[in-house]
Parts: sequence; structure tokens; C-alpha cells
Amino acid sequence: MSATITKKYSYGYDAHEEEGKGPEGMIQEILEDLEFPMVTELIIGDWGLSYTESSQPIIDDIVANADKFSHVEKLFIGDMDYEECEVSWIIQGDYGKLWAALPNLKELTIKGSTDLDLGEICHENLEALTIICGGLPQYIIEQIEKAKTPKLKKLLLYIGSDDYGFDGDSKTIKKLLENADFPELEYLGIVDSEIQDELAKVVLESKFMSQIHTLDLSCGTLSDEGAQEILEKLPQYPNVKTLDVHYHFMSQDMVKKLGELSISVDASEPNVEDHYNGKVYKYAMLTE
Repeated sequence: MSATITKKYSYGYDAHEEEGKGPEGMIQEILEDLEFPMVTELIIGDWGLSYTESSQPIIDDIVANADKFSHVEKLFIGDMDYEECEVSWIIQGDYGKLWAALPNLKELTIKGSTDLDLGEICHENLEALTIICGGLPQYIIEQIEKAKTPKLKKLLLYIGSDDYGFDGDSKTIKKLLENADFPELEYLGIVDSEIQDELAKVVLESKFMSQIHTLDLSCGTLSDEGAQEILEKLPQYPNVKTLDVHYHFMSQDMVKKLGELSISVDASEPNVEDHYNGKVYKYAMLTE
């Protein structure tokens, strides 16, 4: 098994302003890098004003040079922090042609959902799909629902807020989990939601619970209500070895009860709800 060689390529604000660098020339610059032929994990960071220019030229140039990217097994497009670009501002692109262009790709991570389109997802070797965003549109969820990825082992979706792109509800996620066909799925993450209690119930009732070893319900507004569902239903699935609920709104008592489960539990990063004008506010970890 060959070692993973990772390299990140990124243009900051200065590179864009002073040198005119942007998404149109990034792939050509990557191909000119003498180290690139050894890279198996390719990370694309800020492509220069990512909040005004989309990733489409990057995607198109990868597709146009598919033979030169055949050694890439892991691809992350949009790896940037909030100081470079808020996640809700990242302008993504259409990945529809990428699936056929990179048949050896095993892991794809995308950050940002503005203008994102996954197209018809069909890939024989993809093992992990992660979408990090402040709000995941319903049409993207439906595209994943129809995906033909027989070897997919990990699915991690940041659901986010309706203020930043999520236009579905718990029924949307229930439909996804009912219709999706991922026979080898081992890691299921439905995270970063402002309706995390509702989604926890949906996930715990899904068909995938009998096959996964990692359940990720982190980064959202999970409270004692959702945690109680976990306590009652998770023991039915001895195949689940890891539970991730970090960043939550559970009580200390509930955290203690979850910690008594005979599995690995991450219940770190407790949060306290806000009160304003008689209303209670809880926020997911990543939105804007």
C-alpha cells in the first residue's frame, strides 16, 4: 500500500491582487509543479477571491487534464478558513463531469454550497464523500440520494441553516436515508443542523444503523431530547462502536449517561442556549 502524499495549493488575497492569480490558472500551475506526480491527496484552498469567482475553471481544467490526475486518490476543493472566505460565501461549481474523469478517486471533500451542483453521481471506487457548508440545498441532497457509489464507506453532510441554503426538513433527510443505496457504508454523519434532535431520530430509525460502525451527529443543536433517543435506540446496534456528538446543547447529566455507553463517545464542546426577548436560540457550529 503506497503512502499518502498530501499537498495543498492556495492563492491568498495578495497573490490575486498583486500577481493576478485566480482559478483560471491554478491547475496549470499545479501541473508545472515537479512534486505533483507524487501527490495522492490534492487539496485546493482559496483560489483567489473565492467569494466572487467560482471553482468552475478548476473543475473544468481537472477534467480536461484527467489523465494527469489519475494518481490522485483524495481531492478537497475549498479548504479555507473564515478569514480567507466565510463558508457561505465560497462559490463552488458543477462537478457533474468529474466523476467519470477521475475513476481512481476514493475521497472527495467539498467546502461551500453556493452554486454547487454534483450532477449525476456515478463512481465505482469512491469511498468517502464529505460536504462542508453552512446550508445544504435540497437538490444536492436529492442528487446524493440517487448516487451510484457501491463502495461508499463514509458519508458526512453538513446540513446547516435555512438562512444559508438548507431548504429542506427532517423529511428530506428521511427520504435520503430511505432511498440511498450504500451497501458498504460504515460512517454516517448528518451534522451541523439547527434541527439536530429531529435528524437524530430520523438517522436512528434508518436502515444504515444496522451496518455502520460510526455515528456522527455532531456540530448541531443536539439537546437532551435527541440524546434520549440515542440512549434508547443505540444499544440495539452493537455494530456501532463510535458516537460523535461534540458541539452540543446537552445537560451535564445527559453527557454523563452517554459516556456510560459501552462505546467510544465524543461529547465535548458543550454549549449554552441564548435567551432574548423571551425566545430561546441555539445555533449550529457552522452557518455563515
